Amino acid sequence: MQSVSAQDATDTVPAPPAPATPESAPPADAKSDAAPPADAAATPDKTSVRIVYLGKQYQEPLPLSYAEKIVTDKGIQGARLGVKEANLAGNFVGHAFELDEAIIPADGDIVAKAKEILAKGDRFIIADLEPNDLIAVADLPEAKNSILMNIRSSATALRQDFCRANVFHIIPDQAMRADALAQYLIWKKWPRWYLLSGETAADKDYVAQVKRAAARYGGKVVGEKIYDLPPGARNLDSGHQQVQTQIPMVTQAAPEHDVVWVVDSADHFGDYLMYRTSSPRPVVGTQGMQAVAWDPSYTESGGMHFQNAIPKIANRKPTERDYTGWLAVRSISDAAMRSGQTTPAELKKFLLSDDFKLEAFKGQALSFRTWDHQMRQPIILGGGTRVPVSTSPQEGFLHPTNLTDTLGFDAPETKCKLR
Repeated sequence: MQSVSAQDATDTVPAPPAPATPESAPPADAKSDAAPPADAAATPDKTSVRIVYLGKQYQEPLPLSYAEKIVTDKGIQGARLGVKEANLAGNFVGHAFELDEAIIPADGDIVAKAKEILAKGDRFIIADLEPNDLIAVADLPEAKNSILMNIRSSATALRQDFCRANVFHIIPDQAMRADALAQYLIWKKWPRWYLLSGETAADKDYVAQVKRAAARYGGKVVGEKIYDLPPGARNLDSGHQQVQTQIPMVTQAAPEHDVVWVVDSADHFGDYLMYRTSSPRPVVGTQGMQAVAWDPSYTESGGMHFQNAIPKIANRKPTERDYTGWLAVRSISDAAMRSGQTTPAELKKFLLSDDFKLEAFKGQALSFRTWDHQMRQPIILGGGTRVPVSTSPQEGFLHPTNLTDTLGFDAPETKCKLR
C-alpha cells in the first residue's frame, strides 16, 4: 500500500468483472508521476486524519477509437487533488490529511487487503470497488465502525436491498440517472421511448430504472429490444460497414417513438446509434445524451476550477470518477474541519445532519440522504457534446423539502434497511 502524504497533489448484485488485461491495467499500487512531491506531513500541533483509497484493477472497456487515450488512473487523481486542497484549508484550522493508496491487481484478495488496512486502525476508506467487493469489505466485522465512500458503483441494489450503514454513496445510482434523463424528456414532451439494451447485470439494472422512471413521470417504453448482433471489427472499415447496416436494421421495426434510449454499459454498440437509426431520433442513456455526475464540458458554478486542476496533476481531462473521488475526500475533510471531530462515529453523525452542506460546483450544496446514504446532487445531462444539454432536476418537478430528492429513491419509496 502506497502512502501519499498530506500534501500530495493529489436488484441482483453483479458478479465480479473479468481480470484486467495488461494493456488496460496499471501496475499494482500505481501512483501517477504527475503527483507533486510531499512537503508537509502532519505536525504535532495538528489533528491528523488518514484516508485510504482502496481500489482494484478491474477490466474496463477500451476506448472506441485508437485516437482516445487509455486512462488507468480514474478516481485516484481526484482523491489526490482533494487531499491537496484539504491540506491548504486545514493549515488554517489545525488539520492535516494523508492519503494512503491501496490498489490491488484484478485477481487480488480485496478482503485480505481491507483487513490489513483496518488492522492498522484506518477507518476512512474511499472505495473504488465493484458491488460484490464493496459488500465483502463493508460486511467485515472489522469495518463495522468505518466509513466507506463508494465512488464507483451505480448499482441500485447497493442503495436498496444491499444497503449498509457504513457505506456512503458518492456516485449517482442508476435510478438517479434514469430519473434525470426522464425529467428532461418529459419536459421536452418526448414521452415515447424505444429501449435498446445489452444483457449485462448493469444493463438490466438500468433498464429496470428506466421503466420505473417512465411510470413515475408519465413516459412510456413503447418497445424494447436486446441488441444481440456482434459489433464487428469496429476500428476497421469492414466494422464500420457492418455497423452501418446493423443499426438501421435493429431500429427499423421499432414502434413510433420520440427517443432511442440505449443501455450499453459494456460500450459494445451504443456509440454507433447516433445518426444511424432508421428514423432520425435523439439517442440518450449510456451513450448519446447521458446523465452524469461530471462532464468534461461542464463549466458552470466555478466548475472550471476542477476542469483545470485535474489536467495539471494527471495530464488528461477529468472523468466522472475523478470527481466522485474528489467529492469523497471533500466529504470527509470538510466534515472533520467543520465538526472538529475525527472519529468515524462523530463524522457519520455530522455527514447525515442538516449542518453538512458541501459546495461542489453544482450551484447548490450537496448532502446525504439519511435513509440510504446516497449523496443528493444535481445531475448533468451531457456526454459527447461541447456544452452540457441541461441539468436535472428539471423545472416543474417539485418536492416538499429537497428538489434533488426527485432523482432516485425518495424516503417513502426506499427498500433500504441500513445494517
